[in-house]
Amino acid sequence: MDRRLVGIPASPGIVVGRVHVLIWEVPDVPQRIIDDDAIAAEIARFHAALEQARARLRTVRARAARHAGEEEARIFDAQLFILEDIELIGRVEGLIRQNLAAESAFEITMLEWRHHFARHASPMMRERVGDITDVEIRVLSLLLDLPDHDPLDLPKGSGVILVTHDLTPSLTVQVDREAVAAIATDAGTRVSHVAILARSLGLPAVVGLRSATGRLRGGEMAILDGTTGTLWINPTDAEIEDFRERSRREAAVGEELAREAGAESVTTDGERITLYANVDIPEDAEAAARSGADGVGLMRTEFLVVGRTTMPDEEEQYRAYRRVLESFGERTVVIRTFDIGGDKLPVGGYPTEANPFLGWRAIRMCLDEPDVFRPQLRALMRAATHGDLRIMLPLIVTVAEVRQTRELMAEEAKDLAARGIPHRLDIPLGVMIETPAAAVAADTFVGEASFFSIGTNDLTQYSLAVDRGNANIADRFTPLHPGVLRLIARTVEVGNANDVGVTVCGEMASEPLMAFALIGLGVRRLSVAPRAVPLVKRLVRGVAAADAASAVEEALRLPTAEDVAIVLERRLRTSCGADPFPYDGLPPR
Repeated sequence: MDRRLVGIPASPGIVVGRVHVLIWEVPDVPQRIIDDDAIAAEIARFHAALEQARARLRTVRARAARHAGEEEARIFDAQLFILEDIELIGRVEGLIRQNLAAESAFEITMLEWRHHFARHASPMMRERVGDITDVEIRVLSLLLDLPDHDPLDLPKGSGVILVTHDLTPSLTVQVDREAVAAIATDAGTRVSHVAILARSLGLPAVVGLRSATGRLRGGEMAILDGTTGTLWINPTDAEIEDFRERSRREAAVGEELAREAGAESVTTDGERITLYANVDIPEDAEAAARSGADGVGLMRTEFLVVGRTTMPDEEEQYRAYRRVLESFGERTVVIRTFDIGGDKLPVGGYPTEANPFLGWRAIRMCLDEPDVFRPQLRALMRAATHGDLRIMLPLIVTVAEVRQTRELMAEEAKDLAARGIPHRLDIPLGVMIETPAAAVAADTFVGEASFFSIGTNDLTQYSLAVDRGNANIADRFTPLHPGVLRLIARTVEVGNANDVGVTVCGEMASEPLMAFALIGLGVRRLSVAPRAVPLVKRLVRGVAAADAASAVEEALRLPTAEDVAIVLERRLRTSCGADPFPYDGLPPR
Protein backbone atom coordinates (compact mmCIF):
# COMPACT_ATOMS: atom_id res chain seq x y z
CA MET A 1 0.00 0.00 0.00
CA ASP A 2 1.20 3.48 -0.82
CA ARG A 3 2.11 5.02 2.53
CA ARG A 4 1.08 8.48 1.37
CA LEU A 5 -2.62 9.27 0.91
CA VAL A 6 -3.27 12.60 -0.77
CA GLY A 7 -6.43 14.59 -0.27
CA ILE A 8 -7.48 18.21 0.06
CA PRO A 9 -6.05 20.46 2.80
CA ALA A 10 -8.99 21.53 4.94
CA SER A 11 -7.60 22.84 8.23
CA PRO A 12 -3.89 23.56 8.87
CA GLY A 13 -1.69 21.82 11.38
CA ILE A 14 0.32 18.64 11.83
CA VAL A 15 -0.66 15.73 14.07
CA VAL A 16 1.20 12.51 14.78
CA GLY A 17 -1.09 9.86 16.23
CA ARG A 18 -2.87 6.56 15.93
CA VAL A 19 -5.63 6.11 13.35
CA HIS A 20 -9.16 5.52 14.61
CA VAL A 21 -11.34 4.30 11.73
CA LEU A 22 -15.02 5.06 12.18
CA ILE A 23 -17.20 2.98 9.87
CA TRP A 24 -20.78 4.13 10.27
CA GLU A 25 -22.80 2.08 7.82
CA VAL A 26 -25.41 -0.68 7.93
CA PRO A 27 -23.56 -4.01 8.36
CA ASP A 28 -24.17 -7.08 6.22
CA VAL A 29 -26.57 -9.47 7.92
CA PRO A 30 -26.26 -13.21 7.29
CA GLN A 31 -29.69 -14.83 7.05
CA ARG A 32 -30.26 -17.27 9.89
CA ILE A 33 -33.21 -19.50 10.80
CA ILE A 34 -33.83 -20.51 14.41
CA ASP A 35 -35.65 -23.52 15.91
CA ASP A 36 -39.04 -23.18 17.59
CA ASP A 37 -37.56 -23.80 21.02
CA ALA A 38 -35.13 -20.88 20.53
CA ILE A 39 -37.83 -18.25 19.80
CA ALA A 40 -38.34 -17.07 23.38
CA ALA A 41 -34.59 -16.65 23.94
CA GLU A 42 -34.23 -14.81 20.61
CA ILE A 43 -36.99 -12.35 21.54
CA ALA A 44 -35.26 -11.79 24.87
CA ARG A 45 -31.96 -11.21 23.05
CA PHE A 46 -33.68 -8.67 20.81
CA HIS A 47 -35.09 -6.77 23.81
CA ALA A 48 -31.69 -6.82 25.49
CA ALA A 49 -30.14 -5.26 22.39
CA LEU A 50 -32.85 -2.58 22.33
CA GLU A 51 -32.24 -1.71 25.95
CA GLN A 52 -28.49 -1.63 25.41
CA ALA A 53 -28.98 0.66 22.40
CA ARG A 54 -31.25 2.96 24.44
CA ALA A 55 -28.71 3.14 27.25
CA ARG A 56 -25.99 3.80 24.72
CA LEU A 57 -27.95 6.61 23.09
CA ARG A 58 -28.75 8.20 26.46
CA THR A 59 -25.03 8.17 27.27
CA VAL A 60 -24.15 9.59 23.87
CA ARG A 61 -26.80 12.27 24.26
CA ALA A 62 -25.49 13.32 27.68
CA ARG A 63 -21.93 13.45 26.38
CA ALA A 64 -23.00 15.51 23.37
CA ALA A 65 -24.80 17.90 25.70
CA ARG A 66 -21.56 18.42 27.64
CA HIS A 67 -19.46 18.92 24.49
CA ALA A 68 -21.83 20.80 22.21
CA GLY A 69 -24.73 21.95 24.39
CA GLU A 70 -28.23 20.74 25.14
CA GLU A 71 -29.66 22.08 21.90
CA GLU A 72 -27.21 20.11 19.75
CA ALA A 73 -27.76 16.95 21.81
CA ARG A 74 -31.47 16.88 20.95
CA ILE A 75 -30.58 15.28 17.64
CA PHE A 76 -30.68 11.92 19.47
CA ASP A 77 -34.24 12.32 20.83
CA ALA A 78 -35.85 11.12 17.58
CA GLN A 79 -33.68 8.00 17.64
CA LEU A 80 -34.72 7.21 21.21
CA PHE A 81 -38.37 7.52 20.15
CA ILE A 82 -37.79 4.99 17.35
CA LEU A 83 -36.25 2.49 19.77
CA GLU A 84 -39.38 2.69 21.92
CA ASP A 85 -41.89 2.39 19.07
CA ILE A 86 -44.42 -0.34 19.92
CA GLU A 87 -45.32 -1.02 16.28
CA LEU A 88 -41.68 -1.57 15.34
CA ILE A 89 -41.03 -3.85 18.29
CA GLY A 90 -44.17 -5.86 17.58
CA ARG A 91 -43.24 -6.33 13.91
CA VAL A 92 -39.77 -7.66 14.80
CA GLU A 93 -41.20 -10.03 17.43
CA GLY A 94 -43.67 -11.33 14.85
CA LEU A 95 -40.89 -12.17 12.40
CA ILE A 96 -38.85 -13.87 15.12
CA ARG A 97 -41.89 -16.06 15.87
CA GLN A 98 -41.72 -17.07 12.20
CA ASN A 99 -38.27 -18.55 12.97
CA LEU A 100 -36.13 -15.62 11.80
CA ALA A 101 -33.08 -14.70 13.87
CA ALA A 102 -33.37 -11.36 15.66
CA GLU A 103 -30.87 -9.60 13.39
CA SER A 104 -32.66 -10.83 10.26
CA ALA A 105 -36.06 -9.81 11.63
CA PHE A 106 -34.79 -6.37 12.62
CA GLU A 107 -33.07 -5.82 9.24
CA ILE A 108 -36.26 -6.68 7.35
CA THR A 109 -38.34 -4.40 9.58
CA MET A 110 -35.96 -1.47 9.20
CA LEU A 111 -35.82 -1.97 5.45
CA GLU A 112 -39.62 -1.74 5.40
CA TRP A 113 -39.52 1.38 7.56
CA ARG A 114 -36.88 3.08 5.40
CA HIS A 115 -38.88 2.29 2.26
CA HIS A 116 -42.10 3.55 3.85
CA PHE A 117 -40.62 6.78 5.21
CA ALA A 118 -38.61 7.57 2.07
CA ARG A 119 -41.84 7.52 0.05
CA HIS A 120 -44.02 9.24 2.65
CA ALA A 121 -46.08 12.24 1.52
CA SER A 122 -45.00 14.22 4.60
CA PRO A 123 -41.59 15.90 4.34
CA MET A 124 -41.16 15.45 8.08
CA MET A 125 -41.55 11.70 7.73
CA ARG A 126 -39.12 11.53 4.80
CA GLU A 127 -36.45 13.24 6.86
CA ARG A 128 -36.68 10.43 9.46
CA VAL A 129 -34.75 8.07 7.15
CA GLY A 130 -31.41 9.25 8.54
CA ASP A 131 -32.51 8.54 12.10
CA ILE A 132 -33.81 5.11 11.09
CA THR A 133 -30.45 4.27 9.54
CA ASP A 134 -28.57 5.36 12.66
CA VAL A 135 -30.82 3.20 14.83
CA GLU A 136 -30.42 0.24 12.48
CA ILE A 137 -26.63 0.48 12.63
CA ARG A 138 -26.64 0.57 16.43
CA VAL A 139 -29.00 -2.34 17.02
CA LEU A 140 -27.56 -4.59 14.30
CA SER A 141 -24.03 -3.97 15.59
CA LEU A 142 -25.16 -5.21 19.01
CA LEU A 143 -27.05 -8.22 17.65
CA LEU A 144 -24.10 -9.22 15.46
CA ASP A 145 -21.51 -8.64 18.23
CA LEU A 146 -19.68 -6.07 16.09
CA PRO A 147 -17.32 -3.46 17.59
CA ASP A 148 -18.93 -0.17 18.60
CA HIS A 149 -17.20 2.61 16.70
CA ASP A 150 -18.75 5.70 18.29
CA PRO A 151 -16.19 8.46 18.89
CA LEU A 152 -17.58 8.32 22.45
CA ASP A 153 -15.33 5.35 23.14
CA LEU A 154 -12.17 7.41 22.88
CA PRO A 155 -10.53 8.29 26.19
CA LYS A 156 -9.48 11.86 26.83
CA GLY A 157 -5.92 12.51 25.79
CA SER A 158 -5.84 9.71 23.22
CA GLY A 159 -5.06 12.20 20.45
CA VAL A 160 -6.28 10.01 17.60
CA ILE A 161 -6.65 10.84 13.94
CA LEU A 162 -10.33 10.18 13.24
CA VAL A 163 -10.75 8.61 9.79
CA THR A 164 -14.29 8.30 8.46
CA HIS A 165 -16.21 8.59 5.20
CA ASP A 166 -17.92 11.80 6.27
CA LEU A 167 -19.15 13.43 9.45
CA THR A 168 -22.93 13.38 9.76
CA PRO A 169 -24.62 15.69 12.31
CA SER A 170 -25.10 12.79 14.74
CA LEU A 171 -21.37 12.00 14.57
CA THR A 172 -20.23 15.61 14.61
CA VAL A 173 -21.81 16.45 17.96
CA GLN A 174 -19.94 13.51 19.52
CA VAL A 175 -16.44 14.62 18.50
CA ASP A 176 -14.49 15.32 21.68
CA ARG A 177 -11.67 17.79 21.11
CA GLU A 178 -9.86 16.28 24.10
CA ALA A 179 -9.76 12.87 22.38
CA VAL A 180 -9.70 13.62 18.65
CA ALA A 181 -6.58 15.46 17.47
CA ALA A 182 -7.30 15.54 13.71
CA ILE A 183 -9.92 14.53 11.15
CA ALA A 184 -9.55 12.77 7.78
CA THR A 185 -12.51 12.00 5.52
CA ASP A 186 -13.07 10.22 2.23
CA ALA A 187 -15.60 12.84 1.15
CA GLY A 188 -15.65 16.63 1.16
CA THR A 189 -13.80 19.63 -0.20
CA ARG A 190 -12.10 22.62 1.39
CA VAL A 191 -15.39 24.51 1.56
CA SER A 192 -17.61 21.60 2.59
CA HIS A 193 -19.05 21.89 6.05
CA VAL A 194 -16.85 19.23 7.64
CA ALA A 195 -13.85 21.37 6.61
CA ILE A 196 -15.42 24.54 8.00
CA LEU A 197 -16.25 22.66 11.22
CA ALA A 198 -12.64 21.44 11.58
CA ARG A 199 -11.29 24.96 11.18
CA SER A 200 -13.81 26.23 13.70
CA LEU A 201 -12.75 23.56 16.21
CA GLY A 202 -9.08 24.20 15.52
CA LEU A 203 -8.53 20.59 14.44
CA PRO A 204 -6.11 19.83 11.57
CA ALA A 205 -8.03 18.10 8.78
CA VAL A 206 -7.67 16.52 5.37
CA VAL A 207 -10.77 15.82 3.27
CA GLY A 208 -11.43 14.24 -0.12
CA LEU A 209 -9.18 11.21 0.50
CA ARG A 210 -11.79 9.04 -1.27
CA SER A 211 -10.64 5.61 -0.07
CA ALA A 212 -8.96 6.07 3.31
CA THR A 213 -11.59 4.11 5.24
CA GLY A 214 -11.15 1.16 2.87
CA ARG A 215 -7.37 1.17 3.07
CA LEU A 216 -6.91 1.56 6.82
CA ARG A 217 -7.79 -0.87 9.58
CA GLY A 218 -7.28 1.39 12.58
CA GLY A 219 -4.41 1.50 15.03
CA GLU A 220 -1.80 2.46 12.44
CA MET A 221 0.61 5.23 13.36
CA ALA A 222 0.09 8.15 10.99
CA ILE A 223 0.97 11.76 10.32
CA LEU A 224 -1.81 14.08 9.19
CA ASP A 225 -0.64 17.28 7.53
CA GLY A 226 -3.61 19.60 7.19
CA THR A 227 -1.54 22.23 5.42
CA THR A 228 -0.54 20.07 2.45
CA GLY A 229 -3.51 17.66 2.53
CA THR A 230 -1.55 14.45 3.13
CA LEU A 231 -1.92 11.46 5.42
CA TRP A 232 1.29 9.45 5.91
CA ILE A 233 0.79 5.86 7.10
CA ASN A 234 3.32 4.03 9.28
CA PRO A 235 5.99 6.75 9.01
CA THR A 236 9.58 6.07 9.96
CA ASP A 237 11.09 7.59 13.11
CA ALA A 238 13.01 10.05 10.94
CA GLU A 239 9.81 11.15 9.15
CA ILE A 240 8.00 11.59 12.45
CA GLU A 241 10.80 13.78 13.78
CA ASP A 242 10.82 15.85 10.58
CA PHE A 243 7.08 16.50 10.88
CA ARG A 244 7.32 17.27 14.58
CA GLU A 245 10.00 19.82 13.83
CA ARG A 246 7.72 21.37 11.19
CA SER A 247 4.90 21.39 13.74
CA ARG A 248 7.13 23.21 16.23
CA ARG A 249 8.03 25.78 13.58
CA GLU A 250 4.36 26.29 12.71
CA ALA A 251 3.53 26.74 16.40
CA ALA A 252 6.27 29.35 16.71
CA VAL A 253 4.89 31.13 13.63
CA GLY A 254 1.43 31.07 15.18
CA GLU A 255 2.74 32.62 18.39
CA GLU A 256 4.55 35.34 16.45
CA LEU A 257 1.44 36.16 14.44
CA ALA A 258 -0.73 36.16 17.57
CA ARG A 259 1.45 38.91 19.06
CA GLU A 260 0.19 41.17 16.28
CA ALA A 261 -3.46 40.68 17.24
CA GLY A 262 -3.74 44.24 18.53
CA ALA A 263 -1.97 45.87 15.58
CA GLU A 264 -3.85 48.08 13.13
CA SER A 265 -4.90 46.38 9.89
CA VAL A 266 -3.53 48.99 7.49
CA THR A 267 -1.64 48.46 4.21
CA THR A 268 1.77 49.99 3.65
CA ASP A 269 0.15 52.76 1.56
CA GLY A 270 -2.38 53.65 4.24
CA GLU A 271 -5.53 51.74 3.23
CA ARG A 272 -7.52 50.55 6.25
CA ILE A 273 -8.80 46.95 5.86
CA THR A 274 -11.45 45.95 8.38
CA LEU A 275 -10.94 42.36 9.50
CA TYR A 276 -13.95 40.53 10.88
CA ALA A 277 -14.19 36.94 12.12
CA ASN A 278 -16.65 34.24 11.08
CA VAL A 279 -18.40 32.55 14.01
CA ASP A 280 -20.13 29.16 13.69
CA ILE A 281 -21.33 28.70 17.27
CA PRO A 282 -21.57 31.10 20.25
CA GLU A 283 -18.76 29.21 21.98
CA ASP A 284 -16.40 30.50 19.25
CA ALA A 285 -17.13 34.14 20.03
CA GLU A 286 -14.66 34.71 22.87
CA ALA A 287 -11.74 33.18 20.92
CA ALA A 288 -12.73 35.23 17.88
CA ALA A 289 -12.76 38.39 19.99
CA ARG A 290 -9.22 37.62 21.23
CA SER A 291 -7.95 37.02 17.69
CA GLY A 292 -7.72 40.71 16.95
CA ALA A 293 -10.85 40.79 14.81
CA ASP A 294 -12.71 44.08 14.46
CA GLY A 295 -16.03 42.28 14.97
CA VAL A 296 -18.04 39.45 13.46
CA GLY A 297 -18.66 39.61 9.73
CA LEU A 298 -20.66 36.37 9.64
CA MET A 299 -22.34 34.59 12.49
CA ARG A 300 -23.96 31.46 11.13
CA THR A 301 -27.22 30.51 12.84
CA GLU A 302 -27.64 27.01 11.42
CA PHE A 303 -26.15 25.50 14.60
CA LEU A 304 -29.53 26.23 16.17
CA VAL A 305 -31.41 23.95 13.78
CA VAL A 306 -29.22 21.39 12.01
CA GLY A 307 -29.81 17.87 13.25
CA ARG A 308 -32.55 18.84 15.70
CA THR A 309 -36.06 17.50 15.88
CA THR A 310 -37.60 20.87 16.84
CA MET A 311 -36.96 24.46 15.86
CA PRO A 312 -35.42 26.76 18.51
CA ASP A 313 -37.80 29.16 20.17
CA GLU A 314 -37.36 32.92 20.39
CA GLU A 315 -35.84 32.85 23.87
CA GLU A 316 -33.15 30.30 23.00
CA GLN A 317 -32.15 32.28 19.94
CA TYR A 318 -32.10 35.57 21.85
CA ARG A 319 -29.68 34.12 24.43
CA ALA A 320 -27.34 32.80 21.72
CA TYR A 321 -27.23 36.10 19.81
CA ARG A 322 -26.83 38.16 22.97
CA ARG A 323 -23.88 36.02 24.08
CA VAL A 324 -21.95 36.80 20.90
CA LEU A 325 -22.80 40.51 21.00
CA GLU A 326 -21.62 40.81 24.59
CA SER A 327 -18.34 39.06 23.72
CA PHE A 328 -17.57 41.81 21.19
CA GLY A 329 -18.72 44.83 23.21
CA GLU A 330 -19.17 47.81 20.91
CA ARG A 331 -17.73 46.03 17.84
CA THR A 332 -19.98 45.11 14.91
CA VAL A 333 -21.65 41.68 14.83
CA VAL A 334 -23.32 40.62 11.57
CA ILE A 335 -25.75 37.74 12.07
CA ARG A 336 -27.02 35.80 9.08
CA THR A 337 -30.60 34.58 9.18
CA PHE A 338 -31.20 30.85 8.77
CA ASP A 339 -29.40 29.47 5.73
CA ILE A 340 -31.13 26.12 6.05
CA GLY A 341 -31.67 23.85 3.08
CA GLY A 342 -29.08 22.40 0.72
CA ASP A 343 -26.79 20.40 3.00
CA LYS A 344 -28.00 22.07 6.21
CA LEU A 345 -31.36 20.76 7.37
CA PRO A 346 -33.07 20.18 10.69
CA VAL A 347 -34.26 16.67 11.35
CA GLY A 348 -37.81 16.52 10.05
CA GLY A 349 -40.25 18.92 8.49
CA TYR A 350 -38.37 19.81 5.32
CA PRO A 351 -38.42 18.10 1.96
CA THR A 352 -35.61 16.18 0.36
CA GLU A 353 -35.03 17.65 -3.11
CA ALA A 354 -33.30 16.35 -6.22
CA ASN A 355 -31.19 19.52 -6.45
CA PRO A 356 -31.34 21.15 -3.00
CA PHE A 357 -28.73 23.87 -3.67
CA LEU A 358 -31.03 25.28 -6.36
CA GLY A 359 -34.17 24.58 -4.40
CA TRP A 360 -36.15 25.62 -1.37
CA ARG A 361 -33.51 27.01 0.97
CA ALA A 362 -32.22 30.06 2.83
CA ILE A 363 -34.39 33.20 2.45
CA ARG A 364 -36.87 31.31 0.24
CA MET A 365 -37.63 28.84 2.98
CA CYS A 366 -37.76 31.54 5.66
CA LEU A 367 -40.22 33.73 3.76
CA ASP A 368 -42.41 30.74 2.88
CA GLU A 369 -42.36 29.57 6.51
CA PRO A 370 -43.03 32.73 8.55
CA ASP A 371 -43.60 30.65 11.69
CA VAL A 372 -39.89 29.77 11.47
CA PHE A 373 -38.70 33.24 10.45
CA ARG A 374 -40.74 35.46 12.78
CA PRO A 375 -39.25 34.12 16.06
CA GLN A 376 -35.75 34.63 14.67
CA LEU A 377 -36.49 38.21 13.66
CA ARG A 378 -37.95 38.93 17.12
CA ALA A 379 -34.90 37.41 18.80
CA LEU A 380 -32.55 39.47 16.62
CA MET A 381 -34.40 42.73 17.32
CA ARG A 382 -34.26 42.00 21.06
CA ALA A 383 -30.56 41.11 20.95
CA ALA A 384 -29.82 44.35 19.07
CA THR A 385 -30.30 46.26 22.32
CA HIS A 386 -27.04 44.69 23.57
CA GLY A 387 -24.64 45.82 20.85
CA ASP A 388 -23.98 46.79 17.24
CA LEU A 389 -26.00 44.05 15.55
CA ARG A 390 -26.60 43.92 11.82
CA ILE A 391 -28.76 41.39 9.99
CA MET A 392 -27.69 39.65 6.81
CA LEU A 393 -30.04 37.78 4.45
CA PRO A 394 -28.71 34.74 2.54
CA LEU A 395 -29.23 33.81 -1.11
CA ILE A 396 -31.01 37.01 -2.07
CA VAL A 397 -31.74 37.28 -5.80
CA THR A 398 -34.45 39.96 -5.89
CA VAL A 399 -35.16 43.14 -3.94
CA ALA A 400 -38.68 41.84 -3.26
CA GLU A 401 -37.17 39.40 -0.74
CA VAL A 402 -35.58 42.27 1.17
CA ARG A 403 -38.85 44.20 1.22
CA GLN A 404 -40.79 41.19 2.46
CA THR A 405 -38.29 40.78 5.29
CA ARG A 406 -38.62 44.42 6.28
CA GLU A 407 -42.42 44.04 6.38
CA LEU A 408 -42.12 41.02 8.68
CA MET A 409 -39.70 42.89 10.94
CA ALA A 410 -42.09 45.83 11.22
CA GLU A 411 -44.95 43.51 12.16
CA GLU A 412 -42.88 41.70 14.79
CA ALA A 413 -41.60 45.00 16.20
CA LYS A 414 -45.21 46.00 16.85
CA ASP A 415 -45.76 42.72 18.68
CA LEU A 416 -42.67 43.27 20.85
CA ALA A 417 -43.72 46.84 21.60
CA ALA A 418 -47.21 45.69 22.58
CA ARG A 419 -45.64 43.25 25.05
CA GLY A 420 -43.32 45.90 26.41
CA ILE A 421 -40.17 44.01 25.41
CA PRO A 422 -37.07 46.13 24.65
CA HIS A 423 -35.99 45.86 21.03
CA ARG A 424 -34.63 47.78 18.05
CA LEU A 425 -36.14 48.02 14.58
CA ASP A 426 -33.49 50.39 13.16
CA ILE A 427 -31.07 47.54 12.42
CA PRO A 428 -28.94 47.69 9.25
CA LEU A 429 -30.20 44.98 6.89
CA GLY A 430 -27.74 43.61 4.36
CA VAL A 431 -27.85 41.05 1.58
CA MET A 432 -25.51 38.24 0.63
CA ILE A 433 -24.28 38.31 -2.94
CA GLU A 434 -24.05 34.58 -3.70
CA THR A 435 -25.37 34.20 -7.25
CA PRO A 436 -24.34 35.69 -10.59
CA ALA A 437 -27.80 37.28 -10.80
CA ALA A 438 -27.32 39.14 -7.51
CA ALA A 439 -23.86 40.34 -8.53
CA VAL A 440 -24.88 41.54 -11.99
CA ALA A 441 -28.01 43.23 -10.61
CA ALA A 442 -26.37 44.56 -7.43
CA ASP A 443 -27.54 48.07 -8.31
CA THR A 444 -31.17 46.98 -7.84
CA PHE A 445 -30.54 46.52 -4.11
CA VAL A 446 -29.29 50.08 -3.60
CA GLY A 447 -31.66 51.93 -1.29
CA GLU A 448 -32.99 48.72 0.24
CA ALA A 449 -29.81 46.97 1.44
CA SER A 450 -27.56 48.66 4.01
CA PHE A 451 -24.55 46.58 2.97
CA PHE A 452 -23.43 43.78 0.65
CA SER A 453 -21.66 40.64 1.82
CA ILE A 454 -20.15 38.44 -0.87
CA GLY A 455 -20.38 34.74 -0.09
CA THR A 456 -17.57 33.44 -2.29
CA ASN A 457 -18.27 29.76 -1.55
CA ASP A 458 -21.71 29.80 -3.15
CA LEU A 459 -20.85 32.50 -5.68
CA THR A 460 -18.09 30.26 -7.03
CA GLN A 461 -20.32 27.19 -6.93
CA TYR A 462 -23.16 28.81 -8.84
CA SER A 463 -20.92 30.67 -11.30
CA LEU A 464 -18.84 27.66 -12.29
CA ALA A 465 -21.57 25.00 -11.92
CA VAL A 466 -19.24 23.09 -9.57
CA ASP A 467 -20.67 21.40 -6.47
CA ARG A 468 -18.45 22.67 -3.67
CA GLY A 469 -18.88 19.41 -1.73
CA ASN A 470 -17.90 17.07 -4.57
CA ALA A 471 -14.36 15.76 -4.09
CA ASN A 472 -14.28 14.46 -7.68
CA ILE A 473 -14.32 17.98 -9.11
CA ALA A 474 -12.68 19.85 -6.25
CA ASP A 475 -9.83 21.00 -8.51
CA ARG A 476 -12.39 22.85 -10.66
CA PHE A 477 -13.69 24.85 -7.70
CA THR A 478 -11.60 28.02 -7.80
CA PRO A 479 -12.60 31.55 -6.79
CA LEU A 480 -9.73 32.83 -8.96
CA HIS A 481 -11.65 32.04 -12.14
CA PRO A 482 -11.85 35.29 -14.14
CA GLY A 483 -15.65 35.06 -14.20
CA VAL A 484 -15.86 34.94 -10.39
CA LEU A 485 -13.38 37.78 -9.97
CA ARG A 486 -15.35 39.95 -12.39
CA LEU A 487 -18.57 39.34 -10.46
CA ILE A 488 -16.82 40.41 -7.25
CA ALA A 489 -15.45 43.49 -9.03
CA ARG A 490 -18.94 44.35 -10.26
CA THR A 491 -20.36 44.17 -6.72
CA VAL A 492 -17.56 46.34 -5.31
CA GLU A 493 -18.06 48.88 -8.10
CA VAL A 494 -21.77 49.22 -7.30
CA GLY A 495 -21.09 49.43 -3.57
CA ASN A 496 -18.45 52.13 -3.92
CA ALA A 497 -20.59 54.17 -6.32
CA ASN A 498 -23.54 54.18 -3.92
CA ASP A 499 -21.83 54.26 -0.50
CA VAL A 500 -22.87 50.67 0.29
CA GLY A 501 -20.23 48.79 2.28
CA VAL A 502 -18.97 45.52 0.77
CA THR A 503 -17.58 42.62 2.83
CA VAL A 504 -16.31 39.25 1.63
CA CYS A 505 -17.19 36.54 4.14
CA GLY A 506 -16.47 33.33 2.22
CA GLU A 507 -13.53 31.02 2.89
CA MET A 508 -11.69 32.79 0.04
CA ALA A 509 -10.87 35.70 2.36
CA SER A 510 -9.02 33.43 4.82
CA GLU A 511 -6.25 32.53 2.35
CA PRO A 512 -3.47 35.10 1.89
CA LEU A 513 -3.27 34.84 -1.89
CA MET A 514 -7.05 35.19 -2.18
CA ALA A 515 -7.09 38.06 0.32
CA PHE A 516 -4.41 39.82 -1.77
CA ALA A 517 -6.69 39.47 -4.81
CA LEU A 518 -9.69 40.82 -2.89
CA ILE A 519 -7.75 43.87 -1.71
CA GLY A 520 -6.77 44.44 -5.33
CA LEU A 521 -10.43 44.22 -6.35
CA GLY A 522 -11.23 47.05 -3.94
CA VAL A 523 -12.67 45.04 -1.05
CA ARG A 524 -11.97 46.83 2.25
CA ARG A 525 -13.80 44.49 4.62
CA LEU A 526 -12.83 40.84 4.99
CA SER A 527 -14.43 38.27 7.30
CA VAL A 528 -12.26 35.23 7.90
CA ALA A 529 -11.96 32.15 10.11
CA PRO A 530 -10.81 33.29 13.60
CA ARG A 531 -7.55 31.35 13.31
CA ALA A 532 -6.78 33.19 10.06
CA VAL A 533 -7.19 36.71 11.45
CA PRO A 534 -3.52 37.16 12.53
CA LEU A 535 -2.20 35.74 9.24
CA VAL A 536 -4.43 37.92 7.06
CA LYS A 537 -3.60 40.93 9.24
CA ARG A 538 0.11 40.25 8.66
CA LEU A 539 -0.57 40.11 4.92
CA VAL A 540 -2.48 43.40 5.00
CA ARG A 541 0.31 45.13 6.92
CA GLY A 542 2.92 43.86 4.46
CA VAL A 543 1.42 44.88 1.11
CA ALA A 544 0.42 48.06 -0.67
CA ALA A 545 -3.19 48.23 -1.83
CA ALA A 546 -1.96 49.90 -5.02
CA ASP A 547 0.31 46.90 -5.75
CA ALA A 548 -2.63 44.52 -5.21
CA ALA A 549 -4.82 46.60 -7.55
CA SER A 550 -2.11 46.57 -10.22
CA ALA A 551 -1.72 42.79 -9.86
CA VAL A 552 -5.46 42.22 -10.21
CA GLU A 553 -5.65 44.51 -13.23
CA GLU A 554 -3.02 42.34 -14.90
CA ALA A 555 -4.65 39.09 -13.75
CA LEU A 556 -8.11 40.00 -15.05
CA ARG A 557 -6.75 40.10 -18.60
CA LEU A 558 -5.79 36.41 -18.37
CA PRO A 559 -7.99 33.53 -19.61
CA THR A 560 -7.67 30.89 -16.86
CA ALA A 561 -7.66 30.58 -13.07
CA GLU A 562 -4.23 28.92 -13.26
CA ASP A 563 -2.80 31.93 -15.12
CA VAL A 564 -4.40 34.28 -12.61
CA ALA A 565 -2.89 32.37 -9.66
CA ILE A 566 0.61 32.48 -11.15
CA VAL A 567 0.48 36.23 -11.71
CA LEU A 568 -1.01 36.98 -8.28
CA GLU A 569 1.54 34.79 -6.53
CA ARG A 570 4.45 36.43 -8.36
CA ARG A 571 3.15 39.90 -7.53
CA LEU A 572 2.47 38.94 -3.91
CA ARG A 573 6.04 37.68 -3.45
CA THR A 574 7.36 40.88 -5.00
CA SER A 575 5.17 43.02 -2.75
CA CYS A 576 5.95 41.17 0.52
CA GLY A 577 9.63 40.58 -0.10
CA ALA A 578 11.33 38.42 2.55
CA ASP A 579 8.32 38.10 4.88
CA PRO A 580 7.40 34.37 4.71
CA PHE A 581 4.02 34.51 6.41
CA PRO A 582 1.77 35.62 3.51
CA TYR A 583 2.92 32.62 1.47
CA ASP A 584 1.07 30.17 3.74
CA GLY A 585 -0.26 27.37 1.58
CA LEU A 586 1.49 28.49 -1.60
CA PRO A 587 3.56 25.94 -3.52
CA PRO A 588 7.31 26.53 -3.51
CA ARG A 589 8.60 28.16 -6.70
